[in-house]
Amino acid sequence: QVQLVESGGGSVQAGGSLRLSCAASGRTFSTYAMGWFRQAPGKEREFVAAISESVSRIYYADSVKGRFTISRDNAKNTVYLQMNSLKPEDTAVYYCAARPSMIVVTTRAGYAYWGQGTQVTVSS
Repeated sequence: QVQLVESGGGSVQAGGSLRLSCAASGRTFSTYAMGWFRQAPGKEREFVAAISESVSRIYYADSVKGRFTISRDNAKNTVYLQMNSLKPEDTAVYYCAARPSMIVVTTRAGYAYWGQGTQVTVSS
């Protein structure tokens, strides 16, 4: 069992930056692929970014490519999402997710564990 706790959300103006963190419990974090998803009001939860356990494979949604960066620190059991050049359409609850596999996927169904989410609001 893995528990995930996100932090770092908040309110910023368009063009600003935020860094989300996701702290994971357990000693197997380094063997898990990790992902970030987001859900805006009235919309389905969508993929944002994912990273393999060894950082050798990283994927981004087209909507955030070039603006967001996912990274991880296995020594700290933490995955990060650096968000730059934020836009109002990035407003959503952001969720961290863990997948007990070395194979990275971009679908919600591929992740077994989820955090409670952190709100990101971008104003124009």
